[in-house]
Amino acid sequence: MIKRLLALTVLLTTAACAEGESYDVLISGGTVYDGSGSAPFVGDVAINGDRVVAVGDLSGATATTVVDATGMAVSPGFVNMLSWATEPLIIDGHSQGDIRQGVTLEVFGEGSSMGPMNDAMKAEWLDEFQDMVGGEARAAALLGGSFEVPWTTLGEYLEFLENKGVATNVASFLGATTARVHELGYADRAPNEDELERMRQLTHAAMEEGAMGIGSSLIYAPAFYADTDELIALSTVAAEHGGMYISHMRSEGNQLIEAVEELITISREAGLPAEIYHLKQAGEANWGKLDQVIEMVEAAQAEGLRITADMYTYTAGSTGLDAAMPPWVQEGGYDAWAGRLGDPVVRVRVAAEMVAEQDDWENLMQGAGPAGTLLVGFRNPELRGYIGRTLEEVAAERGTSPQVTAMDLVVEDGSRVQVVYFLMSEENVKRQIALPWVAFDSDAGSMAPEPPFTDASTHPRAYGNFARLLGKYVREEKVIPLEEAIRKLTSFSTTNLGITDRGLLAEGYFADVVVFDPNTIIDHATFEEPHQYSTGVLHVFVNGGQVLRDGEATGTMSGRVVRGPGWTGGR
Repeated sequence: MIKRLLALTVLLTTAACAEGESYDVLISGGTVYDGSGSAPFVGDVAINGDRVVAVGDLSGATATTVVDATGMAVSPGFVNMLSWATEPLIIDGHSQGDIRQGVTLEVFGEGSSMGPMNDAMKAEWLDEFQDMVGGEARAAALLGGSFEVPWTTLGEYLEFLENKGVATNVASFLGATTARVHELGYADRAPNEDELERMRQLTHAAMEEGAMGIGSSLIYAPAFYADTDELIALSTVAAEHGGMYISHMRSEGNQLIEAVEELITISREAGLPAEIYHLKQAGEANWGKLDQVIEMVEAAQAEGLRITADMYTYTAGSTGLDAAMPPWVQEGGYDAWAGRLGDPVVRVRVAAEMVAEQDDWENLMQGAGPAGTLLVGFRNPELRGYIGRTLEEVAAERGTSPQVTAMDLVVEDGSRVQVVYFLMSEENVKRQIALPWVAFDSDAGSMAPEPPFTDASTHPRAYGNFARLLGKYVREEKVIPLEEAIRKLTSFSTTNLGITDRGLLAEGYFADVVVFDPNTIIDHATFEEPHQYSTGVLHVFVNGGQVLRDGEATGTMSGRVVRGPGWTGGR
Protein backbone atom coordinates (compact mmCIF):
# COMPACT_ATOMS: atom_id res chain seq x y z
CA MET A 1 0.00 0.00 0.00
CA ILE A 2 2.81 2.46 0.93
CA LYS A 3 4.55 1.72 -2.36
CA ARG A 4 1.36 2.41 -4.35
CA LEU A 5 0.73 5.67 -2.49
CA LEU A 6 4.30 6.83 -3.13
CA ALA A 7 3.93 6.06 -6.83
CA LEU A 8 0.66 8.01 -6.94
CA THR A 9 2.31 10.98 -5.19
CA VAL A 10 5.03 11.09 -7.82
CA LEU A 11 2.55 10.65 -10.68
CA LEU A 12 0.39 13.53 -9.49
CA THR A 13 3.39 15.85 -9.20
CA THR A 14 4.95 14.93 -12.53
CA ALA A 15 5.07 17.87 -14.90
CA ALA A 16 3.82 17.53 -18.48
CA CYS A 17 5.98 20.28 -19.96
CA ALA A 18 7.66 23.51 -18.93
CA GLU A 19 7.92 25.74 -21.97
CA GLY A 20 9.48 29.02 -20.90
CA GLU A 21 10.12 27.94 -17.29
CA SER A 22 13.49 28.75 -15.73
CA TYR A 23 15.05 26.82 -12.85
CA ASP A 24 18.19 26.87 -10.75
CA VAL A 25 19.12 23.33 -11.79
CA LEU A 26 17.75 21.12 -14.55
CA ILE A 27 18.80 17.47 -14.70
CA SER A 28 17.71 16.54 -18.19
CA GLY A 29 17.15 13.40 -20.19
CA GLY A 30 17.95 10.86 -17.49
CA THR A 31 16.17 7.64 -16.62
CA VAL A 32 14.26 8.71 -13.55
CA TYR A 33 13.85 6.26 -10.68
CA ASP A 34 11.59 8.28 -8.42
CA GLY A 35 12.12 6.23 -5.26
CA SER A 36 8.65 4.71 -5.11
CA GLY A 37 9.68 1.41 -6.71
CA SER A 38 7.66 2.16 -9.84
CA ALA A 39 9.09 1.55 -13.30
CA PRO A 40 11.53 4.26 -14.40
CA PHE A 41 10.85 6.78 -17.14
CA VAL A 42 13.00 9.08 -19.24
CA GLY A 43 12.49 12.65 -18.11
CA ASP A 44 13.82 15.68 -16.31
CA VAL A 45 14.16 16.89 -12.72
CA ALA A 46 14.07 20.60 -11.86
CA ILE A 47 15.40 22.19 -8.67
CA ASN A 48 14.86 25.65 -7.24
CA GLY A 49 16.69 26.45 -4.04
CA ASP A 50 16.68 23.36 -1.83
CA ARG A 51 13.60 21.66 -3.32
CA VAL A 52 12.55 19.60 -6.29
CA VAL A 53 9.96 21.71 -8.10
CA ALA A 54 9.11 19.61 -11.16
CA VAL A 55 9.64 16.09 -12.49
CA GLY A 56 8.74 14.84 -15.96
CA ASP A 57 8.94 16.24 -19.49
CA LEU A 58 10.39 19.72 -19.01
CA SER A 59 11.15 20.35 -22.66
CA GLY A 60 11.70 24.03 -23.38
CA ALA A 61 12.79 24.89 -19.84
CA THR A 62 16.05 26.66 -19.07
CA ALA A 63 18.24 26.64 -15.99
CA THR A 64 21.30 28.26 -14.48
CA THR A 65 22.88 24.81 -14.21
CA VAL A 66 22.00 22.05 -16.68
CA VAL A 67 23.13 18.49 -16.09
CA ASP A 68 22.87 16.20 -19.13
CA ALA A 69 21.87 12.85 -17.63
CA THR A 70 21.26 11.03 -20.91
CA GLY A 71 21.84 7.31 -20.37
CA MET A 72 22.21 7.82 -16.61
CA ALA A 73 19.98 6.86 -13.70
CA VAL A 74 18.54 9.74 -11.68
CA SER A 75 17.27 8.91 -8.21
CA PRO A 76 16.70 10.34 -4.74
CA GLY A 77 19.76 10.38 -2.50
CA PHE A 78 20.46 7.17 -0.58
CA VAL A 79 20.00 6.66 3.16
CA ASN A 80 22.74 5.00 5.20
CA MET A 81 20.68 3.54 8.04
CA LEU A 82 23.73 2.85 10.22
CA SER A 83 26.65 5.22 9.83
CA TRP A 84 29.71 5.64 12.02
CA ALA A 85 30.66 8.95 10.37
CA THR A 86 30.22 10.71 13.73
CA GLU A 87 33.94 11.54 14.08
CA PRO A 88 34.97 11.28 10.39
CA LEU A 89 32.62 14.16 9.52
CA ILE A 90 34.31 16.32 12.16
CA ILE A 91 37.66 15.51 10.53
CA ASP A 92 36.48 15.87 6.93
CA GLY A 93 32.97 17.06 6.22
CA HIS A 94 33.17 16.25 2.50
CA SER A 95 32.12 12.65 3.29
CA GLN A 96 33.58 11.36 0.05
CA GLY A 97 33.50 7.65 0.87
CA ASP A 98 29.69 7.77 0.99
CA ILE A 99 28.94 10.74 -1.30
CA ARG A 100 30.70 8.92 -4.15
CA GLN A 101 28.22 6.09 -3.64
CA GLY A 102 25.16 8.37 -3.65
CA VAL A 103 24.56 8.56 0.10
CA THR A 104 22.96 11.87 1.12
CA LEU A 105 21.75 11.00 4.65
CA GLU A 106 23.93 9.51 7.39
CA VAL A 107 21.97 8.06 10.33
CA PHE A 108 23.91 7.58 13.59
CA GLY A 109 23.15 6.03 16.96
CA GLU A 110 23.89 2.30 17.17
CA GLY A 111 23.74 2.04 20.95
CA SER A 112 25.98 5.02 21.54
CA SER A 113 25.29 8.55 20.35
CA MET A 114 27.22 11.82 20.48
CA GLY A 115 25.02 13.17 23.23
CA PRO A 116 23.90 13.77 25.83
CA MET A 117 27.34 13.88 27.47
CA ASN A 118 28.30 14.63 31.05
CA ASP A 119 31.78 15.83 32.03
CA ALA A 120 33.22 12.34 32.43
CA MET A 121 31.88 11.26 29.03
CA LYS A 122 33.36 14.37 27.40
CA ALA A 123 36.77 13.67 28.89
CA GLU A 124 36.68 10.06 27.68
CA TRP A 125 35.63 11.11 24.17
CA LEU A 126 38.33 13.79 23.94
CA ASP A 127 41.00 11.27 24.87
CA GLU A 128 39.93 8.94 22.08
CA PHE A 129 39.46 11.73 19.54
CA GLN A 130 42.91 13.22 20.02
CA ASP A 131 44.44 9.78 19.47
CA MET A 132 42.38 9.42 16.31
CA VAL A 133 43.48 12.72 14.77
CA GLY A 134 47.07 12.93 15.97
CA GLY A 135 47.18 15.00 19.10
CA GLU A 136 45.54 17.67 21.23
CA ALA A 137 46.38 20.60 18.95
CA ARG A 138 44.84 18.96 15.90
CA ALA A 139 41.76 17.93 17.90
CA ALA A 140 41.31 21.46 19.19
CA ALA A 141 41.52 22.90 15.67
CA LEU A 142 38.83 20.52 14.46
CA LEU A 143 36.59 21.33 17.42
CA GLY A 144 36.61 25.07 16.88
CA GLY A 145 39.90 26.15 18.42
CA SER A 146 39.65 24.85 21.97
CA PHE A 147 40.38 21.38 23.33
CA GLU A 148 36.92 20.82 24.70
CA VAL A 149 33.70 19.26 23.47
CA PRO A 150 31.59 22.15 22.12
CA TRP A 151 28.27 20.37 22.63
CA THR A 152 26.45 18.57 25.44
CA THR A 153 23.18 17.29 23.96
CA LEU A 154 22.65 15.16 20.88
CA GLY A 155 20.86 18.00 19.13
CA GLU A 156 23.79 20.33 19.79
CA TYR A 157 26.21 17.83 18.26
CA LEU A 158 24.16 17.60 15.06
CA GLU A 159 23.96 21.37 14.87
CA PHE A 160 27.73 21.55 15.42
CA LEU A 161 28.23 19.39 12.33
CA GLU A 162 25.86 21.50 10.23
CA ASN A 163 27.50 24.73 11.34
CA LYS A 164 31.01 23.37 10.78
CA GLY A 165 29.98 22.24 7.31
CA VAL A 166 29.11 18.81 5.96
CA ALA A 167 28.29 17.58 2.48
CA THR A 168 25.74 15.01 3.67
CA ASN A 169 22.61 15.35 5.74
CA VAL A 170 22.88 13.93 9.26
CA ALA A 171 20.41 12.37 11.69
CA SER A 172 20.72 10.26 14.81
CA PHE A 173 19.01 7.94 17.22
CA LEU A 174 19.61 8.40 20.94
CA GLY A 175 21.92 5.62 22.08
CA ALA A 176 20.37 3.58 24.87
CA THR A 177 23.92 2.91 26.08
CA THR A 178 24.64 6.65 26.14
CA ALA A 179 21.61 7.28 28.35
CA ARG A 180 22.71 4.43 30.62
CA VAL A 181 26.35 5.59 30.91
CA HIS A 182 25.15 9.14 31.57
CA GLU A 183 23.37 7.95 34.72
CA LEU A 184 25.05 4.66 35.76
CA GLY A 185 28.51 4.80 34.25
CA TYR A 186 29.73 1.33 33.30
CA ALA A 187 28.14 -0.55 36.22
CA ASP A 188 26.70 -4.02 35.74
CA ARG A 189 23.37 -3.46 37.45
CA ALA A 190 19.85 -2.28 36.78
CA PRO A 191 19.06 1.40 37.25
CA ASN A 192 17.11 2.30 40.34
CA GLU A 193 13.79 4.11 40.01
CA ASP A 194 15.33 7.60 40.08
CA GLU A 195 18.06 6.70 37.59
CA LEU A 196 15.58 5.15 35.19
CA GLU A 197 13.39 8.22 35.37
CA ARG A 198 16.39 10.43 34.55
CA MET A 199 17.16 8.17 31.59
CA ARG A 200 13.57 8.57 30.46
CA GLN A 201 13.88 12.36 30.75
CA LEU A 202 17.05 12.26 28.65
CA THR A 203 15.03 10.35 26.08
CA HIS A 204 12.22 12.94 26.14
CA ALA A 205 14.75 15.72 25.60
CA ALA A 206 16.55 13.95 22.77
CA MET A 207 13.30 13.17 20.98
CA GLU A 208 12.24 16.82 21.20
CA GLU A 209 15.64 17.75 19.74
CA GLY A 210 14.88 15.53 16.76
CA ALA A 211 16.28 12.08 17.58
CA MET A 212 14.82 9.34 15.39
CA GLY A 213 14.20 7.06 18.35
CA ILE A 214 16.19 4.71 20.58
CA GLY A 215 19.15 2.68 19.30
CA SER A 216 20.73 -0.21 21.19
CA SER A 217 23.79 -2.44 20.78
CA LEU A 218 23.23 -5.27 23.18
CA ILE A 219 26.27 -7.53 22.69
CA TYR A 220 28.63 -4.92 24.11
CA ALA A 221 29.30 -3.92 27.70
CA PRO A 222 27.71 -1.89 29.26
CA ALA A 223 24.71 -2.21 26.87
CA PHE A 224 24.71 -5.94 27.64
CA TYR A 225 23.72 -5.13 31.23
CA ALA A 226 20.39 -3.56 30.22
CA ASP A 227 17.40 -5.88 30.52
CA THR A 228 14.31 -5.89 28.33
CA ASP A 229 12.24 -3.86 30.79
CA GLU A 230 14.81 -1.05 30.76
CA LEU A 231 14.71 -0.94 26.97
CA ILE A 232 10.89 -0.94 26.97
CA ALA A 233 10.87 1.97 29.43
CA LEU A 234 13.03 4.11 27.13
CA SER A 235 11.25 2.96 23.99
CA THR A 236 7.88 3.90 25.46
CA VAL A 237 9.11 7.49 25.68
CA ALA A 238 10.36 7.38 22.08
CA ALA A 239 6.94 6.05 21.03
CA GLU A 240 5.23 9.07 22.58
CA HIS A 241 7.22 11.24 20.16
CA GLY A 242 6.61 9.10 17.07
CA GLY A 243 10.06 7.48 17.15
CA MET A 244 11.25 3.93 16.55
CA TYR A 245 13.47 1.36 18.26
CA ILE A 246 16.48 0.07 16.32
CA SER A 247 18.85 -2.56 17.64
CA HIS A 248 22.05 -4.47 17.26
CA MET A 249 20.30 -7.35 18.94
CA ARG A 250 21.49 -9.31 21.96
CA SER A 251 22.63 -12.07 19.64
CA GLU A 252 23.14 -12.57 15.92
CA GLY A 253 24.40 -16.10 16.41
CA ASN A 254 23.55 -18.87 18.86
CA GLN A 255 20.69 -16.93 20.47
CA LEU A 256 19.48 -15.22 17.28
CA ILE A 257 15.89 -16.44 17.54
CA GLU A 258 15.60 -15.34 21.16
CA ALA A 259 17.06 -11.95 20.25
CA VAL A 260 14.52 -11.40 17.47
CA GLU A 261 11.77 -12.30 19.91
CA GLU A 262 13.09 -9.69 22.37
CA LEU A 263 13.06 -7.01 19.65
CA ILE A 264 9.49 -7.89 18.70
CA THR A 265 8.47 -7.84 22.37
CA ILE A 266 9.92 -4.36 22.81
CA SER A 267 8.03 -3.19 19.73
CA ARG A 268 4.78 -4.70 20.98
CA GLU A 269 5.05 -3.56 24.61
CA ALA A 270 6.36 -0.05 23.90
CA GLY A 271 4.05 0.51 20.93
CA LEU A 272 6.55 1.61 18.31
CA PRO A 273 8.16 0.31 15.10
CA ALA A 274 11.39 -1.64 15.45
CA GLU A 275 14.28 -2.35 13.09
CA ILE A 276 17.05 -4.96 13.25
CA TYR A 277 20.47 -3.44 12.68
CA HIS A 278 22.65 -5.26 10.10
CA LEU A 279 20.62 -8.46 9.94
CA LYS A 280 22.85 -11.53 9.84
CA GLN A 281 23.27 -15.10 10.99
CA ALA A 282 26.74 -15.18 12.55
CA GLY A 283 28.69 -18.42 12.39
CA GLU A 284 28.07 -21.33 10.06
CA ALA A 285 26.12 -23.22 12.72
CA ASN A 286 23.53 -20.41 12.59
CA TRP A 287 23.19 -19.90 8.82
CA GLY A 288 20.11 -22.09 8.70
CA LYS A 289 18.16 -19.80 11.07
CA LEU A 290 17.27 -17.23 8.39
CA ASP A 291 14.03 -19.01 7.50
CA GLN A 292 12.79 -18.82 11.07
CA VAL A 293 13.80 -15.15 11.37
CA ILE A 294 11.81 -14.32 8.23
CA GLU A 295 8.80 -16.21 9.58
CA MET A 296 8.97 -14.36 12.91
CA VAL A 297 9.29 -10.92 11.35
CA GLU A 298 6.51 -11.49 8.84
CA ALA A 299 4.22 -12.95 11.51
CA ALA A 300 4.80 -9.81 13.59
CA GLN A 301 4.03 -7.68 10.56
CA ALA A 302 0.80 -9.60 10.05
CA GLU A 303 -0.02 -8.86 13.70
CA GLY A 304 0.22 -5.16 12.88
CA LEU A 305 3.73 -4.44 14.14
CA ARG A 306 6.11 -2.59 11.82
CA ILE A 307 9.24 -4.70 12.02
CA THR A 308 12.01 -4.05 9.49
CA ALA A 309 15.74 -4.64 9.12
CA ASP A 310 18.82 -3.27 7.43
CA MET A 311 22.05 -4.92 6.27
CA TYR A 312 25.43 -4.47 4.65
CA THR A 313 26.39 -6.37 1.51
CA TYR A 314 29.33 -8.43 2.81
CA THR A 315 29.89 -11.76 4.54
CA ALA A 316 32.15 -10.23 7.20
CA GLY A 317 31.38 -7.79 9.98
CA SER A 318 33.70 -5.48 11.88
CA THR A 319 33.91 -4.52 15.54
CA GLY A 320 36.38 -4.93 18.38
CA LEU A 321 38.02 -7.73 20.34
CA ASP A 322 35.57 -6.84 23.11
CA ALA A 323 33.12 -8.97 21.12
CA ALA A 324 35.39 -11.96 21.81
CA MET A 325 35.52 -11.57 25.60
CA PRO A 326 32.86 -12.02 28.30
CA PRO A 327 30.99 -8.88 29.42
CA TRP A 328 31.81 -9.36 33.10
CA VAL A 329 35.51 -8.67 32.52
CA GLN A 330 34.63 -5.38 30.79
CA GLU A 331 32.52 -3.90 33.59
CA GLY A 332 33.62 -0.38 34.50
CA GLY A 333 34.94 0.61 31.08
CA TYR A 334 38.25 0.13 29.31
CA ASP A 335 40.59 0.95 32.20
CA ALA A 336 38.90 -1.53 34.52
CA TRP A 337 38.84 -4.14 31.73
CA ALA A 338 42.55 -3.72 30.96
CA GLY A 339 43.36 -3.80 34.65
CA ARG A 340 41.60 -7.12 35.10
CA LEU A 341 43.45 -8.54 32.10
CA GLY A 342 46.67 -7.94 34.03
CA ASP A 343 45.56 -10.44 36.69
CA PRO A 344 46.86 -13.98 35.90
CA VAL A 345 43.86 -15.63 37.53
CA VAL A 346 41.41 -13.51 35.53
CA ARG A 347 43.32 -14.21 32.32
CA VAL A 348 42.97 -17.96 32.79
CA ARG A 349 39.22 -17.62 33.32
CA VAL A 350 38.77 -15.27 30.35
CA ALA A 351 40.79 -17.51 28.03
CA ALA A 352 38.69 -20.52 29.04
CA GLU A 353 35.42 -18.65 28.48
CA MET A 354 36.57 -17.41 25.07
CA VAL A 355 36.63 -21.00 23.78
CA ALA A 356 33.83 -22.54 25.84
CA GLU A 357 30.52 -23.47 24.23
CA GLN A 358 27.93 -21.17 25.81
CA ASP A 359 24.93 -19.00 24.94
CA ASP A 360 25.19 -16.42 27.73
CA TRP A 361 27.01 -13.79 25.65
CA GLU A 362 27.89 -13.19 22.01
CA ASN A 363 31.37 -14.45 21.08
CA LEU A 364 32.11 -13.37 17.51
CA MET A 365 35.60 -14.83 17.47
CA GLN A 366 34.14 -18.23 18.21
CA GLY A 367 31.97 -17.89 15.11
CA ALA A 368 34.79 -16.63 12.90
CA GLY A 369 37.71 -18.51 14.38
CA PRO A 370 41.17 -16.94 14.88
CA ALA A 371 41.89 -17.48 11.18
CA GLY A 372 38.75 -15.52 10.32
CA THR A 373 39.59 -12.62 12.66
CA LEU A 374 41.44 -9.92 10.71
CA LEU A 375 43.23 -7.14 12.63
CA VAL A 376 42.48 -3.74 11.07
CA GLY A 377 42.82 -0.92 13.62
CA PHE A 378 45.22 0.04 16.45
CA ARG A 379 45.72 3.21 18.49
CA ASN A 380 49.31 2.26 19.31
CA PRO A 381 51.57 2.99 16.28
CA GLU A 382 53.95 0.23 17.40
CA LEU A 383 51.23 -2.37 16.76
CA ARG A 384 50.19 -1.15 13.31
CA GLY A 385 52.48 -3.64 11.62
CA TYR A 386 49.85 -6.24 12.50
CA ILE A 387 47.20 -4.50 10.38
CA GLY A 388 45.96 -6.81 7.64
CA ARG A 389 47.04 -9.98 9.45
CA THR A 390 44.82 -12.53 11.17
CA LEU A 391 44.78 -13.13 14.90
CA GLU A 392 45.91 -16.68 14.20
CA GLU A 393 48.99 -15.44 12.34
CA VAL A 394 49.95 -12.93 15.02
CA ALA A 395 49.44 -15.50 17.77
CA ALA A 396 51.73 -17.95 15.98
CA GLU A 397 54.39 -15.25 15.58
CA ARG A 398 54.17 -14.32 19.27
CA GLY A 399 54.08 -17.93 20.42
CA THR A 400 50.90 -17.45 22.44
CA SER A 401 47.37 -18.75 22.03
CA PRO A 402 44.87 -16.65 20.07
CA GLN A 403 43.00 -15.97 23.31
CA VAL A 404 46.09 -14.74 25.16
CA THR A 405 47.17 -12.75 22.11
CA ALA A 406 43.78 -11.03 21.99
CA MET A 407 44.02 -10.06 25.65
CA ASP A 408 47.60 -8.82 25.23
CA LEU A 409 46.69 -6.69 22.20
CA VAL A 410 43.81 -5.03 24.03
CA VAL A 411 46.13 -4.07 26.89
CA GLU A 412 49.06 -3.02 24.69
CA ASP A 413 46.91 -0.92 22.37
CA GLY A 414 44.91 0.94 24.98
CA SER A 415 41.73 0.10 23.05
CA ARG A 416 39.37 -2.68 22.15
CA VAL A 417 41.32 -3.17 18.86
CA GLN A 418 39.28 -3.02 15.66
CA VAL A 419 38.94 -6.31 13.78
CA VAL A 420 36.99 -7.88 10.92
CA TYR A 421 35.13 -11.13 11.64
CA PHE A 422 34.25 -13.43 8.72
CA LEU A 423 30.92 -14.87 9.82
CA MET A 424 28.15 -14.94 7.22
CA SER A 425 26.85 -16.88 4.22
CA GLU A 426 26.83 -15.35 0.72
CA GLU A 427 23.59 -17.17 -0.03
CA ASN A 428 21.92 -15.55 2.98
CA VAL A 429 23.23 -12.12 1.97
CA LYS A 430 21.45 -12.49 -1.36
CA ARG A 431 18.26 -13.76 0.26
CA GLN A 432 18.18 -10.80 2.63
CA ILE A 433 18.74 -8.30 -0.19
CA ALA A 434 15.59 -9.66 -1.84
CA LEU A 435 13.40 -9.23 1.25
CA PRO A 436 11.05 -6.24 0.74
CA TRP A 437 11.45 -5.10 4.36
CA VAL A 438 15.27 -4.84 4.40
CA ALA A 439 17.12 -1.53 3.92
CA PHE A 440 20.90 -0.93 3.80
CA ASP A 441 23.66 0.40 6.03
CA SER A 442 27.44 0.60 5.88
CA ASP A 443 28.02 0.23 9.64
CA ALA A 444 31.14 2.31 8.97
CA GLY A 445 32.49 5.82 8.76
CA SER A 446 32.53 7.93 5.60
CA MET A 447 36.23 8.45 4.96
CA ALA A 448 38.79 9.47 2.36
CA PRO A 449 41.93 7.55 1.31
CA GLU A 450 44.29 9.91 3.15
CA PRO A 451 45.55 10.43 6.73
CA PRO A 452 44.36 10.12 9.41
CA PHE A 453 41.94 7.58 7.94
CA THR A 454 44.70 5.56 6.28
CA ASP A 455 46.57 5.24 9.58
CA ALA A 456 44.42 2.15 10.05
CA SER A 457 42.79 -0.36 7.77
CA THR A 458 39.02 -0.66 7.71
CA HIS A 459 36.21 -2.81 6.39
CA PRO A 460 35.61 -2.29 2.63
CA ARG A 461 31.98 -1.50 3.38
CA ALA A 462 33.19 1.98 4.37
CA TYR A 463 33.84 2.72 0.70
CA GLY A 464 31.77 0.15 -1.18
CA ASN A 465 28.57 -0.99 0.50
CA PHE A 466 26.02 0.86 -1.66
CA ALA A 467 27.91 0.67 -4.95
CA ARG A 468 28.36 -3.05 -4.32
CA LEU A 469 24.60 -3.44 -3.99
CA LEU A 470 23.93 -1.65 -7.29
CA GLY A 471 26.86 -3.10 -9.21
CA LYS A 472 27.32 -6.68 -7.99
CA TYR A 473 23.88 -7.64 -6.73
CA VAL A 474 21.59 -5.61 -9.01
CA ARG A 475 23.42 -5.37 -12.33
CA GLU A 476 25.64 -8.45 -12.31
CA GLU A 477 23.66 -10.98 -10.28
CA LYS A 478 20.15 -9.56 -10.78
CA VAL A 479 19.08 -10.34 -7.22
CA ILE A 480 16.55 -7.47 -7.35
CA PRO A 481 15.64 -4.92 -10.04
CA LEU A 482 17.21 -1.47 -9.89
CA GLU A 483 13.93 0.29 -9.10
CA GLU A 484 13.43 -1.97 -6.07
CA ALA A 485 16.99 -1.40 -4.85
CA ILE A 486 16.47 2.36 -5.10
CA ARG A 487 13.14 2.14 -3.23
CA LYS A 488 14.88 0.33 -0.39
CA LEU A 489 17.72 2.88 -0.37
CA THR A 490 15.37 5.88 -0.38
CA SER A 491 11.64 6.13 0.38
CA PHE A 492 11.49 2.86 2.32
CA SER A 493 14.09 4.14 4.78
CA THR A 494 12.75 7.69 5.05
CA THR A 495 9.23 6.35 5.64
CA ASN A 496 10.49 4.09 8.42
CA LEU A 497 12.28 7.05 10.01
CA GLY A 498 9.15 9.21 9.88
CA ILE A 499 10.70 11.67 7.41
CA THR A 500 7.99 13.05 5.14
CA ASP A 501 9.90 15.34 2.76
CA ARG A 502 12.84 13.24 1.58
CA GLY A 503 13.24 9.95 -0.25
CA LEU A 504 11.28 10.72 -3.42
CA LEU A 505 11.82 12.73 -6.57
CA ALA A 506 8.58 14.65 -6.30
CA GLU A 507 7.52 18.28 -6.18
CA GLY A 508 8.13 19.85 -2.79
CA TYR A 509 10.63 17.25 -1.60
CA PHE A 510 14.12 18.30 -0.59
CA ALA A 511 16.49 18.11 -3.54
CA ASP A 512 18.71 15.21 -2.51
CA VAL A 513 19.46 13.77 -5.96
CA VAL A 514 21.95 11.27 -7.38
CA VAL A 515 22.96 10.83 -11.02
CA PHE A 516 24.85 7.57 -11.63
CA ASP A 517 25.74 5.19 -14.42
CA PRO A 518 23.87 1.91 -13.79
CA ASN A 519 26.12 0.15 -16.30
CA THR A 520 29.38 0.94 -14.51
CA ILE A 521 28.70 1.68 -10.83
CA ILE A 522 30.87 -0.65 -8.77
CA ASP A 523 32.89 -0.97 -5.57
CA HIS A 524 36.68 -1.28 -5.60
CA ALA A 525 37.47 -1.56 -1.89
CA THR A 526 38.75 -4.97 -0.76
CA PHE A 527 39.71 -6.44 2.58
CA GLU A 528 43.35 -6.21 1.51
CA GLU A 529 43.06 -2.64 0.13
CA PRO A 530 39.91 -1.07 1.62
CA HIS A 531 40.73 2.63 1.14
CA GLN A 532 39.47 2.83 -2.45
CA TYR A 533 36.56 4.89 -3.69
CA SER A 534 33.68 3.34 -5.58
CA THR A 535 33.04 4.64 -9.09
CA GLY A 536 30.00 5.26 -11.27
CA VAL A 537 28.31 8.09 -9.37
CA LEU A 538 28.69 11.30 -11.39
CA HIS A 539 26.63 14.00 -9.70
CA VAL A 540 25.15 14.41 -6.22
CA PHE A 541 22.94 17.22 -4.96
CA VAL A 542 22.19 17.70 -1.25
CA ASN A 543 19.43 20.20 -0.43
CA GLY A 544 19.90 21.54 -3.94
CA GLY A 545 23.64 22.14 -3.54
CA GLN A 546 25.89 20.19 -5.88
CA VAL A 547 28.41 18.38 -3.71
CA LEU A 548 29.73 16.05 -6.45
CA ARG A 549 30.28 17.05 -10.07
CA ASP A 550 31.63 14.62 -12.66
CA GLY A 551 32.68 12.31 -9.85
CA GLU A 552 34.69 14.91 -7.91
CA ALA A 553 33.96 16.92 -4.76
CA THR A 554 32.89 20.51 -5.37
CA GLY A 555 33.58 21.75 -1.83
CA THR A 556 29.92 22.60 -1.31
CA MET A 557 28.76 21.85 2.24
CA SER A 558 24.98 21.88 1.91
CA GLY A 559 24.21 19.07 4.36
CA ARG A 560 21.73 19.72 7.15
CA VAL A 561 20.38 18.15 10.29
CA VAL A 562 17.39 15.92 9.53
CA ARG A 563 15.17 15.62 12.58
CA GLY A 564 12.65 13.02 13.66
CA PRO A 565 8.89 13.46 14.08
CA GLY A 566 9.19 14.46 17.74
CA TRP A 567 11.18 17.61 17.05
CA THR A 568 9.64 20.67 18.68
CA GLY A 569 11.78 23.33 17.00
CA GLY A 570 9.64 23.94 13.94
CA ARG A 571 10.42 23.15 10.31
